[in-house]
Amino acid sequence: MILEGPDLLEASKIVKAFPGVWEHLVLDNIDLDLRSGEVHALLGENGAGKTVLANILSGFYVATSGVIRVKGKLVKFRSPADALKHGIGMVHQENTLVPSLTVLENVELTVRSWNYFRGVSRKTRAILEELMERYGIRVELDRKVEDLSVGERQRAEILKVLFWEPEVLILDEPTSALTQLEAEQLMRAITKMKLNGKGIIYITHRIDEVFQVADRVTVLRLGKKMGTYRVREVTKEQLLKAMLGETGPSLHTASRKLEGVGRPVLEVDDLHVLSDDERLAVRGVSFTLREGEILGIAGIAGNGQKELVEALVGLRKVLSGRIRLMGIDVTNASPRVLLSLGLRHVPEDRRNVGVVESMEVWENLILKDYLRPEFCSFGVLKVGNAMRFAERMVREFQIQVPGVSGSEVRILSGGNIQRLILARELWTKPRVLVAHHPTHGLDLKAASYTHSLLQELKRAGSAILLISEDLDEVIEVSDRVAVMCEGRFTGLLEGEQIQREAVGRLMIGG
Repeated sequence: MILEGPDLLEASKIVKAFPGVWEHLVLDNIDLDLRSGEVHALLGENGAGKTVLANILSGFYVATSGVIRVKGKLVKFRSPADALKHGIGMVHQENTLVPSLTVLENVELTVRSWNYFRGVSRKTRAILEELMERYGIRVELDRKVEDLSVGERQRAEILKVLFWEPEVLILDEPTSALTQLEAEQLMRAITKMKLNGKGIIYITHRIDEVFQVADRVTVLRLGKKMGTYRVREVTKEQLLKAMLGETGPSLHTASRKLEGVGRPVLEVDDLHVLSDDERLAVRGVSFTLREGEILGIAGIAGNGQKELVEALVGLRKVLSGRIRLMGIDVTNASPRVLLSLGLRHVPEDRRNVGVVESMEVWENLILKDYLRPEFCSFGVLKVGNAMRFAERMVREFQIQVPGVSGSEVRILSGGNIQRLILARELWTKPRVLVAHHPTHGLDLKAASYTHSLLQELKRAGSAILLISEDLDEVIEVSDRVAVMCEGRFTGLLEGEQIQREAVGRLMIGG
């Protein structure tokens, strides 16, 4: 229900273009308003312009044309700090925290007026602890950001913005890295914010979330506004049509039929792995992954999934236990050795681990394969072949880029970087794929396409380990589901056992 409050924020005829980069307008005459005590969702695919509009409203970008009013007053933001002075704060989808600092220190970086006083940490801590209690969004304040999972970093980002008690809160894909339980906690926090009269712009590509949290929804497609609707007066089918046009993907794509399951290709025996701060993060994990199957690992963020994946792909040392790939002991082997045996990896942290942002699109697409004969001869790179390959990958995976050459990856949206990584890791049809949040930040169509690719790989005999905190994704896509809690597997479910309630119980140690 929308509270009858005044307009907090109004944007009229917003236009945004990036001369010399994009050939079309990123935003084309967009109107949007936000009332006190409501959640206004922005819905659309990757590249629809949702984040660009949010960046304009929060002072990160300046509009090419158009006007913004806050409580009826015309404003022009020159920086995020300028927007924050007017009561507008944004929580970005991508991590903006300083990795080497603690959560508390990251918040204190923004507190200029208190820097001259002793005991700053106590005052900041008290405010953050009160916010965590009020909204149920919890994170360890004294842990370094680099030691946190993606989900924990997202919660820290939200707390950092809530610290300033903004009247308008912009959330960009806030649940993309959260578990089901964490997402439900966030929804409850949003409800409390609404009751306090805050206005919330909620950016998402998940139609179900719109019906769960929003009062109104505006749909964008390729930079154009398709319409604004009251959520209680619109259907899923209408929103899907507005997002995608006349046709769109099915809302359910996966099958759990085990077809052609073959020999074991990845065997893990009694694995123990330490975290960065020397805590035992993985405690005696054992499993077998076979040809032609998808094994999903579900769990709340911070329960050892990150450390397990890094140990499997050669990015973290194993304390004890054994890992065998294709029958070969590869415990503590390098990523290059694992790659040579047919293991590919879709990382959780796509910007810091998945790509080199300063390199061009074509360079990132051959980053692991530049020594293959089709790309290299006698130590000389075949640039023409690499370019043609990159153009084919851009077409097949629908990566929205100005061009494969001359475009650094840093300019791409998070969703398009994810498509690039998927293209690079899947084109070889790997023997084993370790996919950590493979649809993180992708819209419905792209996520559905990714799921279909995983099914194709499975049918071709690839073995896939899917690690995701999206419970729906794990349940829908996986043939078997292992549940991880406090570094251990608390259960392994197959077939009809894979039910939301059963997985949920195991996620909390049941």
